[in-house]
Amino acid sequence: MYPLIRRILFTIPPEEAHHLTMSALKAVYEWPIGRKLLESNFNAGDYRPFEWKGLRFRHPVGLAAGFDKDGAYINSLAALGFSFIEVGTVTPLPQPGNDRPRLFRLPADRALINRMGFNNEGVHALRARLAKHRPVNLVIGGNIGKNKDTPNEEAVNDYINCFETLHPVVDYFTVNVSSPNTQGLRALQDKKPLENILHQLIRHPMQSVAYRPVLLKVAPDLTDGQIDDIAEVCRNTGLDGIVATNTTISREGLASPPSVVARLGGGGLSGRPVRDLSDQVLKKLALRVPQDVLLVGVGGIFTDADVRRKLDLGARLVQVYTGFVYEGPAMVRRIISNLQKNDEN
Repeated sequence: MYPLIRRILFTIPPEEAHHLTMSALKAVYEWPIGRKLLESNFNAGDYRPFEWKGLRFRHPVGLAAGFDKDGAYINSLAALGFSFIEVGTVTPLPQPGNDRPRLFRLPADRALINRMGFNNEGVHALRARLAKHRPVNLVIGGNIGKNKDTPNEEAVNDYINCFETLHPVVDYFTVNVSSPNTQGLRALQDKKPLENILHQLIRHPMQSVAYRPVLLKVAPDLTDGQIDDIAEVCRNTGLDGIVATNTTISREGLASPPSVVARLGGGGLSGRPVRDLSDQVLKKLALRVPQDVLLVGVGGIFTDADVRRKLDLGARLVQVYTGFVYEGPAMVRRIISNLQKNDEN
């Protein structure tokens, strides 16, 4: 059924298709019978549940940041079986993001290119929405960034602002300094500015009242030297976890015609083509960071085999995004069911 729906949706520009499907999902969820149908058809159940720093994950599969930036669809998305959902990337002030079109499909590669540019309604709108409509029995992460017009020298203030505002309504934070779609942002992955941001959040006075684990989202394009620096940052700051990885700026090895890819322009590439890059970064991090640092694998996840591979490389959790677009609403249930069956065989 979903392949047919996907074929129809793929005739619509990607960003418009996203809002159309999310609005339809929300409408179904708000109808009591529809909510029961969603929960009964897409509930993934438990698979190797575990607790980490007071948070309980029913299974390892979550939804990556970017899919529901403003928390507008979090309850209806939760009904599709995710163990956790990361909202954002959110910034202190609302911003429109980059000019449209800014989201593109590469069906031949089962991939997306986006240059959204942290479009969001601002951190206070997200806090109000989560305070009013936060789902139960779901771990919620807050992915935080800086406004486009904030110079890097003042970026730490934007991260602190988002951290303080969301602290009462999320379970953990992910610091996004790895998106390729905000000019100069990836410079914050350098050791000195990164340590400054993480120190400010991990040792914030609010943490002594209710601790929120702090994770770092890194790029798949890191050099070995940069990975070594991040491992050292982990040891120096007490960083709780790493999300590996964001989208890539690489365009190597694509099946789509080069002329088509070039015409789409810049942005982060996600989906199947980023899988190997992400896996390599995850593997190297697992060998270099302290064992108590939680690793979250992201990039090129479509099937249970993809999840299993990330777990074997050292991840405890995974996040999906592009695979969810291509595989549809039954993706999480199917992955968890197959993982359970394979364990039994």
